[in-house]
Amino acid sequence: MEGRAASAERTRERVIDAMLGRFAAQPYDRIRLEDVAGDAGVTVQTVIRRFGGKPGLLTATVEREQARVVAAREPATPGRPAGTIADLVAHYERYGALILKVYAEADRVEGLPELAAAGRRYHLDWCRRAFEDDLAGPPGSPDRARRLAQVTVACDATTWRILRQDLGLDPEQTRLTIAALVEPALRRG
Repeated sequence: MEGRAASAERTRERVIDAMLGRFAAQPYDRIRLEDVAGDAGVTVQTVIRRFGGKPGLLTATVEREQARVVAAREPATPGRPAGTIADLVAHYERYGALILKVYAEADRVEGLPELAAAGRRYHLDWCRRAFEDDLAGPPGSPDRARRLAQVTVACDATTWRILRQDLGLDPEQTRLTIAALVEPALRRG
C-alpha cells in the first residue's frame, strides 16, 4: 500500500511540475490539459480525476509553489537589512516572474485571487518582521507606518521587475537600488 501511495504522490508532483512549466511559459488560457498530461506522462483523465480540471490543477500548483516561496524567503534575519535585501533579490531572481504571473492572471482562475491575496499579505507581514528592528520612528506611530510602507514597496516583486526587466539592471545593481530605497526608512547608527 505504501508503494501505491508513493507512486500516486510522484504522479501528482509530475503533473504539478508539468503545469508549472506550462504556466511559466504561456498564458493560462492557452494551456491545454492534453499538453500538461503529455508532459507528465499521464492521461487527461488522470489529471481530471486528481485535480478536477485545469483550474484545480493551477490552484494546486500555485499552493505548492507558494509553500516553496515562503520556505525560501522566510530565513530573513531581523537586524541585518543589507543581507535581507541581498537574499530578497536572489529570491526574486528565482521566483519573481512566477509571483508576478500569478498576480497578473489571478482573475482568470477560480481560487487564484485568494492565493494571490494571501501572497500579498505574506509580503507585507514579511517586510514588517524582516525590518521591524531597523525601522525608524516610535512603534505604532504614523511615521513608522509610513516607513514600513516605503520598505514594503521597495521590496515588492514589481519593484524588482521594473529594475531588472524595464531598466535592465543586473542583480547586483538591483540589490544596491533596493537598498538605497529602503535605507531612508531605517534608523541611523
